[in-house]
Amino acid sequence: MNTSNIYSNIPEELPNELFEKIIYNSSFRLERIISKGHSTAKGRWYDQEKDEWVILLKGSAGIAIEGEAKTVVLKPGDYIHLPSHLKHRVEWTDPATETIWLALHYKG
Repeated sequence: MNTSNIYSNIPEELPNELFEKIIYNSSFRLERIISKGHSTAKGRWYDQEKDEWVILLKGSAGIAIEGEAKTVVLKPGDYIHLPSHLKHRVEWTDPATETIWLALHYKG
């Protein structure tokens, strides 16, 4: 059996967000996302076919949800459930350190 560490193999340079599949099949996808000062492109919203459950493990981030006035701020240990077709976007991630997310995408 192989083991890995969620905090290992983090690139020093992150010109783009890094999405790494950990476990996946036709029903779900578990991925590690690494951000550093990244955000969703202006005017773009995620509108996903599957539900998404995300926990922030390191760093910090702001999530905007369409129709909500306030940005949801996540810090280590915080998690959020984003039902399918709930339009959302990453407003910001910490530019000083890596923000590490664990995201589970599944059919709800």
